[in-house]
Amino acid sequence: MARNTSTKQKRPWQDIAREAQEYRDASIAKVRPDVPPLPTVLPRNVINIPRNTLGEKEIQITEATPESLLSMLALGELTATAVTTAFLRRAGLAQKLTNCVTELLPERALARAQYLDDYFAQHRKPLGPLHGLPISIKEHIGVEGLGLNAGYVAWWDKLAEEDAHVLQILWRAGAVFHARTTQPQSLMHLETDNNLYGVTVNPYNHAVSAGGSSGGEGALIGLRGSIRSPAANNGIYGLKPTAFRVPTDGWSSTMAGADPIVTVIGPLSTSLSGITLFMKTVIDMKPWLSEPALIPLPWNSSFKISPHQPLKIGVLWHDGVVRPHPPVTRALRSVVSRLESIPNLTVIDWEPYLHDEAWAIISSLYFTDGGAEDASVMAASGEPWLPLTKWIIKENPCVKKLSMQELWYWQEEREAYRKEYAKVWNDTATCRNNETGEIEGVVDAILCPVGPGVAPLRNTARYWGYTSQWNLLDYPAVVFPVSKVDAVVDVAEKEYSPMNDIDRDNWMLYDPKRFAGLPISLQLVGRRFEDEKVIAVLEYIKKEIGLPFVDFP
Repeated sequence: MARNTSTKQKRPWQDIAREAQEYRDASIAKVRPDVPPLPTVLPRNVINIPRNTLGEKEIQITEATPESLLSMLALGELTATAVTTAFLRRAGLAQKLTNCVTELLPERALARAQYLDDYFAQHRKPLGPLHGLPISIKEHIGVEGLGLNAGYVAWWDKLAEEDAHVLQILWRAGAVFHARTTQPQSLMHLETDNNLYGVTVNPYNHAVSAGGSSGGEGALIGLRGSIRSPAANNGIYGLKPTAFRVPTDGWSSTMAGADPIVTVIGPLSTSLSGITLFMKTVIDMKPWLSEPALIPLPWNSSFKISPHQPLKIGVLWHDGVVRPHPPVTRALRSVVSRLESIPNLTVIDWEPYLHDEAWAIISSLYFTDGGAEDASVMAASGEPWLPLTKWIIKENPCVKKLSMQELWYWQEEREAYRKEYAKVWNDTATCRNNETGEIEGVVDAILCPVGPGVAPLRNTARYWGYTSQWNLLDYPAVVFPVSKVDAVVDVAEKEYSPMNDIDRDNWMLYDPKRFAGLPISLQLVGRRFEDEKVIAVLEYIKKEIGLPFVDFP
């Protein structure tokens, strides 16, 4: 639908926000059949409401895994139009339940689906590996002719001139773009909240966060309103790939071009196979040929783990700064106890190495202009600073406007830390082969928490160490669901002695009754450019120990 681009930034920011929400609601109103109404009063947990609201065929379509859906589309058992319609309706429900959508794209999506159906009828084969697959898009990834506000009110009337590079690739592979999703102000929260659309909530519990910065994607996919990007809070799979493997051209953010800490895009999916599907599809298109910054490294589909292959998993129980809440520790113990029964698999404790220093380095490099551009964009509309934006920029003692010499210093510290961590990894080796000089018996992957707890209460996600650590090192990490919080089992230690003030503050946030039923997720971390390996290790142990340990919708 057409966007009103006459917005004047001198208008009150509340008027612009109202226009944004009306635009979103109008896009949902175009879905046919209409998105079903909801009860006036919703329960705390809404994860099963779509299943109890949509038709049987729609449920079958939207709850199929990506690989199953693609198989049915390729065989002609489903049409792209039927699949797209089902996902549009479910995405509309997800918006009503969690506030996760910035707009639906019914006209574009259905036109695309019809084109794909016509192509299939003519050629009797799919257009590409993603033929007819609905994919949602985080709003700051550009779609030609559509808004590109990145969570800022002042950028409401900013339009993308072309599709982002990654979307061009997915389009050529046969994808259907049906929904765009919310992100936080500044794109730098572990929650999702901005002044245009408000708060995106968790489908398992409206009182807690869907995560960030891709919380709209997390909530939508958790409710099966999409196939594609924060996994841990919503009981789904997610990959943070190594930088420069997936295209980044065509995004919207402040400080565009600054790369002391390189931003990456990674997939979210209801299945681990969906993660592999995304990565393989994108990388098989050789995106480095048109985006030279990317590494020309093909996707290695042959990487598999054999039952006879020795594996060594390091377990990071905590990072030496903040100890995770009881549910996360229980999940770690449960996984480790099962891993120890696998032949040829060795489990060792992984000692954290100066993770507090890692935070000082990365948080010094996040906003090298001291947050000046973010402040300028927000001042342009007069929108207020949200609490977590204020916390990461204004209250973070490491955020300063860096001189050239200071920038060089922190980048040198970054590289020195990466070298030190590589040595720590190498030092876990069993031995060195005297003939080849190769290190043998080194840890294949690190098993660790995704955060200091499960999905947090609003405005409390202020410890980033379990994710920012691997961003600094540029290590790939795959997130996977394990279990759910049990208020009876996951009780808090009454005599817990905090390691420091940050640990104390995090421990005080835990309440087993408040978090009961929320997903518990963990992550596997590999070394740089070992994306295929870390996924293969998870595929192997997932099958061997039966992950996840409880059912997820």
